[in-house]
Order: sequence, then structure tokens, then C-alpha cells
Amino acid sequence: MLKQLPITFRAIAFVALVCIALIAIDGWRSWNARSIQLHEMDTATSNLANAMAQQADDTIKEADTTLVGIVERVEYEGINPATVARLHRLLATRTAELPQLNGLFVYDENGRWIADSQPILATNFNNSDREYFVFHRTHADLGPHIGVPIISRSTGKWIIPVSRRINHADGSFGGVALATIDIDFFKAFYDSLHIGQAGAVALVSESGIMMVRRPFSDSLIGKSVATTELFRAYAAQGDVGAAFITSAQDGVTRLNSYRRLKHYPLFVAAGLSKSEILAGWWHDTLWHSSGVIFLAMAVALFGWRLVKQIELRNKAEAEMVRARDALQSLNQTLKKLAMQDGLTGLANRRQFDVALGNEFGRAIRTASTLALIMLDVDCFKQYNDIYGHAAGDECLRMISRTIKDLTPHRPGDLVARYGGEEIAVLLPNTDVAGALVVAEKIRNAIRNLEIEHTGNSAGFVTLSAGVDALVPIRGSDEPTGLIQAADKALYSAKAAGRNRVCTSVEYEA
Repeated sequence: MLKQLPITFRAIAFVALVCIALIAIDGWRSWNARSIQLHEMDTATSNLANAMAQQADDTIKEADTTLVGIVERVEYEGINPATVARLHRLLATRTAELPQLNGLFVYDENGRWIADSQPILATNFNNSDREYFVFHRTHADLGPHIGVPIISRSTGKWIIPVSRRINHADGSFGGVALATIDIDFFKAFYDSLHIGQAGAVALVSESGIMMVRRPFSDSLIGKSVATTELFRAYAAQGDVGAAFITSAQDGVTRLNSYRRLKHYPLFVAAGLSKSEILAGWWHDTLWHSSGVIFLAMAVALFGWRLVKQIELRNKAEAEMVRARDALQSLNQTLKKLAMQDGLTGLANRRQFDVALGNEFGRAIRTASTLALIMLDVDCFKQYNDIYGHAAGDECLRMISRTIKDLTPHRPGDLVARYGGEEIAVLLPNTDVAGALVVAEKIRNAIRNLEIEHTGNSAGFVTLSAGVDALVPIRGSDEPTGLIQAADKALYSAKAAGRNRVCTSVEYEA
């Protein structure tokens, strides 16, 4: 039927197909570049959140450690002029040593100031109305309490109160030891972070109170953000997570990564503007796409001219040569695809058989060792029955990526999907000991992925491996013998309880 169509129609169709293919390929390339850019920025924001969480945790931990010592001293020595004088010197010294501290304070059970780190003790203030004081008076918990941000009565600065309860000898409420962390300390650290013009970082309590944020604004300190999309995402996803979120503060859409502090009920969020993340990608895409569109238009114009001259034999022959070259290129691509497993991206059984034959012949010629590892996912049928085949496919893809990453990338090394959930690793110039090391590394890595599998006694997805290696002799050994030996070792690993590596020697013994 194709031959019956006019040659001009076929030429027009071919040119149109080329133009569409150019645009489609460029679109795929641009989309792939966008995905890579977002992945890299996701890693960057995750690392930034991790650094912020560590800084906040260390900052509060230093202040809290100081409070532990203060509480112990007050409860042990009591309060009298001599102990107050020594306590005052201690508070002043510790405040000078820790740059994050705005001050250290000790209050009695009525909220009166007993001692502080200021040069002169203020006696005209009473802090019994403060949130942290009320908390300790009504809670017997002796652990640290992170209060809502407030303005210091002694310095007029925004502070984050960190406090601990002081008890009398009989266990009754005896007062509060307080460390006030200067919010400017966090602000200075956040200002040093490279987050672009529209990026934002924040420290938030688990009750939804904004502690400090960049861009900085007095109106946001102490404000509840419990109803915002960011807080809901944190509450839903857990201690660590990431999401694209449109800020309730300024309406900017950002890639946010958040992480809970290790020791305190706070979490940090680091967000990079989505528009800034993709600005470079957009610039590259516009220029590149413009070039591709121009090229497609040029191809279309050339095709039009070609159609006009299609009656000339020389033009027709030139077009046939170009078509032949395009078909050869396509055949090479199809040949490559035919050697690849569509699900896992690994080499398929056909490529494995070819590679095994080639490496077996090379090992005979060079009298070198050829090793084979046969890997099989334990209880994979049960995994598919429990979680479904879509989850099973994703599990196989994850396992395949891990195995490929852990396999040496030498010439001749090959990771192939042998069939079903069985994967083969071909290792030229490798003895049994070397192959065992690779197999154990792979087995441990798959176990450490901690992919849940209730149908496996281990509770997670595991795999078993069989290993064999030999120096093949011409006329005596065959490639199938190596496969059979590795398979026997694999069956031995299965019979011995799975999640282990065995060699053919162990199997025969």
C-alpha cells in the first residue's frame, strides 16, 4: 500500500515525521534536564535543612546544658547571699562564653528575679506571667521547655526562652531557670545562607509557632502557622520531607525541605524559589528550543523544495540515500533496545548469552578466571501477592539499580536480568573470593534498603546468591556449566534459609 501512494505524498510525510521527531526529542531532553535540575535542588535543600537543624539543635543544646548545671546548683546549694553571688558570676561567665545567649536568669516560685547574668540584678520585674513560667508551675516535668518567642524585659530584644523547672527539696515547685537565645543569632546564621532572592528558611515549633524566619519580619515572630500548607505537610509526612509549597506569608512557590531537630520539639524548613530554581533551565530551553524549531522549519522548507524537485532522478536518489542512513541508525537503536530489559534497564537474557559466550572464549584464550553470580529475590511471588505487581515492578527496578551501582564497572562486567526476579552478574578476571565479596556487598545493600516484605521471615526484601568461578579449558568446559554451578549454589542458599551467599563448593559439600 505504501508503494501505491504518490512519491510526493511519501516525501511530505517523511519530512513531517522528521520535524515532529526533532521537536519531540528536544521536548524530552528539556523535560529530562528539568527533572535533573529539580532533583539536584531537592538534594541541596535537604542538605541545607540538615545543616540548619544541626545548628539549631547545637545552639539550644549548649544553652540547655548550662541550665542543667544551674538547676543542680540551685537545688543543692539553695538560695542565700553567698550562693547568689557565686551564681551571678556563673551566669555572667556562661553568657559571655555562648554568643547565642541574650541572658541567663533564675526566678523563685513567685516569679521574682533571684539572679541573672546582667551587671546589676533587676528587682522591679516579675516573670510569673510568662508562658514558660506558667508551664513549669503547672507541669512537674523536669525536662527542657522551649517557649514562644518574646521580647526581653531586660534588653528589649526578641528572644527564644529555653527553661527548666527548679524544685524544692520536697519536690514542690521552687522556680525556673531560664536561658534566652537571641533571635538575632539565628538571623545572622540564616542571612549567611545562599538561598537566592526569593528563598526562605524558618525555625518552627511543633505546635505551629514561628520562631524565626528569613526574610525576617517582626510581625511573623510568635505567629501561629499551624494552618499553613507547610505545617500540614510536615505534620503529614513526618520528621523529614520535601514538597513544593506556596508560602502563606508571601505567595511564593518554593521547593521546601524540612527536618525535625534531634532533641527538641522544633523543625526547620529550607525553601528555594521554584522560579529561581528553573530560571537557568528556562533560559537554556528557550534558546535550545528556538534553535530546534528553526531547524525543523529549515527541514520543512528543504522538504518542500525536495517535493518540487522530486521528479529529478538525482534528487530522488539522494533522498533515498538519506532515508537508508536514517534507517540504519534506527536499526542500530532497535538492536540496542533489543539487548536491554524494558522493566529494569539491565541487559536482557539475549545480551547476557552473547556476553557470556564472548567472555568465556576470552577466558579460554588468556587462561583467566571467569566468575558468575546468580541472584534471586527471596519470596518474590509472595511480595507480588501482598503488594501487587506494580509494587513488585518498582521493587525490581530499585533492586536492579542497587546491584548495578555496586557491580564493578570494568570492561566485560555485566549485570543482566536472567529471568523473572533472577539477576546474573558476570565478572571476568575475578576468582570465587572476589565474586563472594561483590555478592555479599550486594546482599547487604538490598537488605539495608529495608523494603517492607511481610511475606519474608526477615520482614524486608532480601535476596540469595550463588557464586561460581573457573578458568575454562577448551574442549572441557562449556558456558552452561558455569551457569549450572552458580544455579546450584543459589539453590543451596535458598535451602539454607535464604538471605545468604553460597558457592558451588559449599553446595557440593
